[in-house]
Amino acid sequence: MDSSDQTFTNGHVGSPDSKQIIDGLPAAIYTCDKEGRITYFNKAAEDLWGCRPVIGKDSWCGSWKIYTAFGTQIALESSPMAITLKEGRSVEGVEIIIERPDGIRRNVMPHPKPLFDPDGNLAGAINMLVDITALRLLDLQSLNSEEKYRSLSELLEKKVEERTFTLKKSEERYHKMIEEVQDYAILLLDKDGNILNWNKGAEKIKGYTEAEIVGKNFRIFYLDKDRKDMLPESLIAEASEKGKAMHEGWRLKKDGSTFWGQIVITALHDDENNIIGFSKVTRDLTERKLSEDQINFRNRQLEEYAHIASHDLQEPLRKIQIFSGILRENLEDREKAEKILDKIESSAKRMVILIKDVLKYAQLSNTDDLFVSVDLNEILEKVLEDYELMVAEKGVEFICSGLPVIEGIPIQLQQLFSNLLGNSMKFSGKNPVIEISAEKAGAEEIKKNNLLEDLSYIKILFKDNGVGFDSTYADHIFKLFQRLHSNTAGTGIGLALCKKVVENHRGSIEVSSEINKGTIFSIFLPLQHSAD
Repeated sequence: MDSSDQTFTNGHVGSPDSKQIIDGLPAAIYTCDKEGRITYFNKAAEDLWGCRPVIGKDSWCGSWKIYTAFGTQIALESSPMAITLKEGRSVEGVEIIIERPDGIRRNVMPHPKPLFDPDGNLAGAINMLVDITALRLLDLQSLNSEEKYRSLSELLEKKVEERTFTLKKSEERYHKMIEEVQDYAILLLDKDGNILNWNKGAEKIKGYTEAEIVGKNFRIFYLDKDRKDMLPESLIAEASEKGKAMHEGWRLKKDGSTFWGQIVITALHDDENNIIGFSKVTRDLTERKLSEDQINFRNRQLEEYAHIASHDLQEPLRKIQIFSGILRENLEDREKAEKILDKIESSAKRMVILIKDVLKYAQLSNTDDLFVSVDLNEILEKVLEDYELMVAEKGVEFICSGLPVIEGIPIQLQQLFSNLLGNSMKFSGKNPVIEISAEKAGAEEIKKNNLLEDLSYIKILFKDNGVGFDSTYADHIFKLFQRLHSNTAGTGIGLALCKKVVENHRGSIEVSSEINKGTIFSIFLPLQHSAD
C-alpha cells in the first residue's frame, strides 16, 4: 500500500487535504505499528532516508546503521524509536547519526512518541526526524531551533492522538493544530489564490490578524515589482503544473516592512485529481539573508580594496626598482649609495605598512572599527613621498594650505589623495601646478549635496591647470571603467574608487573642468564619523 492511501485513523495519516499539507512540511514524519513496520511516511522522510520503504512491510530502521552524536555505532534496539516501541514512552533530546543505504550520514534529532488504541494498548509510534546536519556543520542557526522543531512534533502528535474521532472532528482539530504553529505561516488558498485560513505563525510573521486577511488575495504579500512581473500568478501556475512551487524573496508585512520569505506552494486535489486549492507554507529567513548579504558585502569590499592595495603598492615598488638601478651605478660612492639605500628602505617600509593595513581591513567585520583621528596633512605627506619620482619628472609645483584633522579610515583617505593627485599629474600640461585647500562647508552646500545636516563638513578642493575635459561628461567620470581620455593607459577605476571612499565616509565628491584650463575636484567629508 502506497503512503498516498493512508488516513489519520489508528495511527496513520489523515484526510487527503491534511495529508497533502503534512507531506509539504519540511520535517521528516513517519508512523509505524507496534511491530515497527512503517504505516506512513512523508516526502521529507523519504528524502532524508535516501530510499522509499514498502508500507506495511519494511521496518522503521530499514538498512540503517545508527551512531551516537560522537560517531560511536549503537545497536538498533538501543535507538530512541526502539525504546519508544519497547517501553511505550517518548524519548526526547537524544541526537543520533543515521547512515543511509548510499553511505551518506546525517545528523538527526528524533522525537518518537507512542500511539495507543482506545483501550490504552500500544498501537505503534509516530516519529519526526529533524535533519540538523547543516546546523552542526555551518552553525548558522541558534540552538533553540531544536525546541522549535520539538514544538511542531508535539502538535503533530496531538493530531495523531485524535485518530478515533470522526473525520469532521479530526479535521477541526487538525486545523487547530495548524493555527497554533508559530514558526511557519501555514495557510490555504483557493484556486485563484484567495486566502481561506490563517494560523498564528502567519500572524506573527506577516502582521495581519485572521479577520483582516481572510478573503484577500495572497498577492498582497508581494512587492510592487513582483506583482507587476506577475510572480504570484507564475508560482500558482507552477504549482498547478508540477504539483509544487518553491521560491525565496522579499515579502511585505502589514506595516510595510519587509522580510525574506522561503515559501512552498503545494497543489491540493480532489478524488478525481482536480485542483481544489493550494497550501502555502512560509518561513521567515531574514536573519539568514542578512547574514549572507553581509558576507557578500564584505567580499565586495575586499575586492575593491584589492584594487586599492595594488594601486598603492605600485609607486613604492617603482621607487625601489628605480633606486636599485641607481644604486648599482653608484656602489663606489658610499655617501650617495647610503642616501639611495635610505630611499629604498623608506619605500619598503611604506609597502610593509600598506600590507599591514590590508590585513587589518580584511580581519575587521565592522568598518566602523577602522575610523580613527586622521591628520590629512600627514596623509598628503605620505602620498607625495610615494609620488616623489613622478613629481620630479614632471616638475610639479604644489600649493597647499593647512588641512584639518578628521575621523576617517587612513588607508582609504590615502587612496583618495593618491588617486586625485595621480590623476592631476597624469593629465598635466606644461608647468603643472596643483593646489590643495580646505574650508568649512556651508549649510547650503551640505543641503545641495544631500549630506547629513546634523554633521559638520569640511570642503577640500583639488585644483590643477592640466588638460581638463568637457564638463558635459562630469557625471560619467566617477563610473567604473569609464575613461574620458581614451588614449591613456589605465582601467578607469581610480576615480570610481575615489567616489566609493568618499561615500564610505558619508561625504560627496563633484568635479568641474574646462578643456585646457584644468580641473577642480570638490570633496565634502564630515569632521566626525557617525555610525548611525
